[in-house]
Amino acid sequence: MEEDSLLHDIALSLIPGVGSITARQLIAYAGSSQAVLSMRRRELLQIPGIGETMADRILHAQTLSRAEAELRFLDRYRIKALTFRDSEYPERLRQCPDAPLVLYVKGEADLNAEHMIAVVGTRSATGYGKKMCYELIDRLTEKGYRFTVVSGLAYGIDVAAHRASLKARQPTVAVLGHGLSTIYPSLHAQVAREICREGALVTDFVSDVKAERNNFLRRNRIIAGLSEATIVVESAEKGGALVTADIAVSYNRDVLAFPGRATDMYSAGCNRLIRLNKAALITSASDLEYVLGWLPEKKDTPRQQVLFAEPTGIEKIILDMLRTRGPMLVDELALAADIPVNKLAEILLNLELSGRVECLPGKVYQLG
Repeated sequence: MEEDSLLHDIALSLIPGVGSITARQLIAYAGSSQAVLSMRRRELLQIPGIGETMADRILHAQTLSRAEAELRFLDRYRIKALTFRDSEYPERLRQCPDAPLVLYVKGEADLNAEHMIAVVGTRSATGYGKKMCYELIDRLTEKGYRFTVVSGLAYGIDVAAHRASLKARQPTVAVLGHGLSTIYPSLHAQVAREICREGALVTDFVSDVKAERNNFLRRNRIIAGLSEATIVVESAEKGGALVTADIAVSYNRDVLAFPGRATDMYSAGCNRLIRLNKAALITSASDLEYVLGWLPEKKDTPRQQVLFAEPTGIEKIILDMLRTRGPMLVDELALAADIPVNKLAEILLNLELSGRVECLPGKVYQLG
């Protein structure tokens, strides 16, 4: 991306009240961030949804100097800035209506990896919760999968998920609720350094933004948006992990939750997600494979052993859509066919085994 274009994208994102949705709306109307920042009051007021208060904020924005300082910071510390127009911008996140205009990345993780799962939970993790993190990641690794674990570097389940991924030599991504000039909590600075080598630190906050409560709630949308599924390991009846799960549901992504005993405080949130059918129950790696339709990379026996019947019903509808529209993301298929992603995964698996569809990187399906 040209530096001048990035400069204005950052400047636009720094205007108070201009969130991700508004920023993209403005750019779609004007053509670029630079054009938005050059518009007159009369022109701004012609944009649907832009009132006098917002127009004044844009007209009187003094954010270019701060954006210039941010570019110097990015260059000094070798941090990538991705905008929603860049090919490297994570495709799953791009599909979300409130995806950030600019994403800052420290590290070399592939944010468009085929398998990316969010693992989140309480900061007051128990031995049971930590054990579930390690067992899930270890077992998926033993089965031959290459996958990226996304979490938030917080105490408890988050850091346990990162450490389990590092131990298994799987890439992991930490989404931060502040800028990249600091690490919070500071006790996790060493883990953050290891994550940079094996994965990436990601944020949509500029470098001088400090850790504040609302920032962590805002970053949860990125955790959910980067991932094909969100796994809640432990959570009380209220907590950030449940916020992330709700966001994932709103994005039409799968949510899974580990159950706990009825008397366990830090399983109450997970049990409630399962009871309300907001999350599929998970007890092992096999459950994740089933819900998401994963297949191990290495098989000892051929996939197809018997002949398959001709497709009917929903299978035929899916094949017809792929035939007329071409390759489609699994989320797009689920919306078009009006079927839950976990049910669609089972249908796609049967069609893939029969050779009628083919799964491409990034959970994109096409006719086989």
